[in-house]
Amino acid sequence: MDICGEGWTIEKIYLAGGCFWGVEKYLGMIPGVTAARSGYANGRTENPTYQQVCREGTGHAETVEVEYDPAAVTLSKLLEEFFLIIDPTSLNRQGHDAGAQYRTGIYWINPADQKIIDAALKSLQSRYDKPIVVEAEPLRGFYPAEEYHQKYLEKNPGGYCHIPQSMFARAAKRP
Repeated sequence: MDICGEGWTIEKIYLAGGCFWGVEKYLGMIPGVTAARSGYANGRTENPTYQQVCREGTGHAETVEVEYDPAAVTLSKLLEEFFLIIDPTSLNRQGHDAGAQYRTGIYWINPADQKIIDAALKSLQSRYDKPIVVEAEPLRGFYPAEEYHQKYLEKNPGGYCHIPQSMFARAAKRP
């Protein structure tokens, strides 16, 4: 998508990797990522609340909308980074969080991304003996999470996160 009319392009991908607080922070620190926003994706209801997602079986996954400059970071590179912070063999669970809303997934809006995603998942599977369970499908809907979830770990530095603290410093240093 050419947002400035001068050839500058920003792309979007939607990544679900358990609790969105740490996923948002980690991905937002990667050079070339221009924005990361927590929300809910690919469920059965419109405009769900956190309470509905957790308790009412809406089918949504806690997901991060990632905007990135493909001239600075490729989708393949973003997926490599994403795979470092998830257990791709764990169904509906990451860290201590369990439930369908904590599943892993890659949701795209650009059909051309599917080939890149499929290749990345095939490469990822070659590194595991167990099957990987990362969903890969077109985005069917994304709803931003409530404001208190946005940049949660910046607002609450000691807040819970299933991603080790050492990974955040690593993300910021990635070329």
